Amino acid sequence: MKTRDDIRNIAIIAHVDHGKTTLVNEMLKQSDTLDGHTEIADRAMDTNAIEQERGITILSKNTAVKYGDKQINILDTPGHADFGGEVERVMKMVDGVLLVVDAYEGTMPQTRFVLKKALEQHLTPIVVINKVDREGARPEEVVDEVLDLFIELGADEDQLEFPVVYASAMNGTSSYDSDLSTQDHTMKPIFDTILKTIPAPIDNEDEPLQFQVALLDYNDFVGRIGIGRIFRGKIKVGDSVTVMKLDGTAQNFRVTKLYGFLGLQRVEVNEAKAGDLIAVSGMEEINVGETVTPQDHQEALPVLRIDEPTLQMLFRTNDSPLAGQEGKFVTTRQLETRLKQELHTDVSLRVEDTDEPDAWMVSGRGELHLSILIETLRREGYELQASRPEVIYREIDGTMEEPFEAVQIDTPEEYAGSIIDTLSQRKGEMKNMENTGNGQTRLEFLAPSRGLIGYSTEFLSMTRGYGIMNHTFEKYMPVIKNWNPGRRNGTLVSITQGKATTYAMMGVEDRGQLFIDPGTTVYEGMIVGQNSRENDISVNVTKGKNMTNVRSSNKDMTATIKTPTHLTLEESLEFLNEDEYCEITPEHVRLRKQILETSAREKAAKRRKAAARD
Repeated sequence: MKTRDDIRNIAIIAHVDHGKTTLVNEMLKQSDTLDGHTEIADRAMDTNAIEQERGITILSKNTAVKYGDKQINILDTPGHADFGGEVERVMKMVDGVLLVVDAYEGTMPQTRFVLKKALEQHLTPIVVINKVDREGARPEEVVDEVLDLFIELGADEDQLEFPVVYASAMNGTSSYDSDLSTQDHTMKPIFDTILKTIPAPIDNEDEPLQFQVALLDYNDFVGRIGIGRIFRGKIKVGDSVTVMKLDGTAQNFRVTKLYGFLGLQRVEVNEAKAGDLIAVSGMEEINVGETVTPQDHQEALPVLRIDEPTLQMLFRTNDSPLAGQEGKFVTTRQLETRLKQELHTDVSLRVEDTDEPDAWMVSGRGELHLSILIETLRREGYELQASRPEVIYREIDGTMEEPFEAVQIDTPEEYAGSIIDTLSQRKGEMKNMENTGNGQTRLEFLAPSRGLIGYSTEFLSMTRGYGIMNHTFEKYMPVIKNWNPGRRNGTLVSITQGKATTYAMMGVEDRGQLFIDPGTTVYEGMIVGQNSRENDISVNVTKGKNMTNVRSSNKDMTATIKTPTHLTLEESLEFLNEDEYCEITPEHVRLRKQILETSAREKAAKRRKAAARD
């Protein structure tokens, strides 16, 4: 069988923060791709501002490096399970994977998650043990862990014979030996191993075209762009071709532009053939999984599976008393248009209309998936409100089922007891517990997704920030009945509108933990803190002190309150109960009750209690 020895197609897979994006950067620097004048930023593949700040990859990225007369096409994939839909589709485009594992942390939940997807596609693996220079690194033990994981995931004999390269992507060094002294400032061992191990694509350019779209991009000038691999045949600019749609229909179009990838650039090309990874424009409505074929030879490839959403939230137009003061885009039409636009590129997202004209049910793969969408919107100048995240139930064989997740926790051993206790209260079932040395314990649980909503904040405070928790969707299981894992504590709710004063806040702070600073603008129905007890309390945080003389006025200026807690966007979403919204603007994240007026809210609460008793 004829192959194209001039190219290799690989995906780089790893757990979050194990260094794969840094490794790609170093491969770009040390290849023959860029001229000497090109400066590469750190983690240049993470082009999105949120990716840069959080140090995570959200969207799959294509690049290609030249190594001698060969081209290595590289797909950098997300390591977080919320973006697993991207990972699965990328696996269809490549012939091998570079599995990057931290030499200290070893295999983690997302390592397992992405590797499972790769092995299912029978891809050829190469293992890169990264961060070998890290204090406490244990590269040889980690290789054994990786081998155990391969066996556990059912790797075939060829896959178990994986080559290993040891590297420090941060320093740009690598070698074939685990001994740190053998590290050289070169990526040559990685490049050579790729060319030697990863199969070259089959060269069947003489057969009829088959190009399958695995990823989407969007551009205001050319519309939707389909990114994928040519599995057979060739394609040229100007060709009239057919898209085999997911619904079984066929649609003809003309190829207006073709792009290849080189370095960090998308390069226009006139022609591409079997084995190439390319982007095609000209198809306004193309979707992931659809096949492009010649008009006279319509043969579709098997449809790609897209992970279904497991979590949903209600997004609605901001209608708080402070609405419209900070955002550029505040109307129902603007928010709806933007949410529908997101569907052009994010195939794991769902946006559905509701009975209310200014509210939409938005479903995604997890809290991170949805919170990054919200963060993106607020940075673009949108205002909106979001409800508490809820899991999506499914009826399977007549039984209602809910999503469960595999949870892996690494923690100093003194916190292990508290973690086991709190997770068991959230219906988590402990599967394994082991001492990993240096006073660290690794715990593994299977827990319902709804029990994990809001847990990360509690977890971080419980472990003083030393614990690391990772969780990935595992499977649907029968619903746990008569259990509501919602927040136990009530809230402190403002009954007035105005600016919060130190004097008023001093009178309230004994009731619980405040979320606002003195001088913060508040309104009736806005949540200003968490009550130390279970019930909600209406409080006045805008009251000023009556000044009777100069001395008492000056004395008040020296009054101090405890440092308030400032919740992040994720913490705010996790904090919500079902009768509350998170108000999101470019400048602020506020918590509020759905019913703002105090008397109306108290009446509604009484009605709810009466209904619950009945």
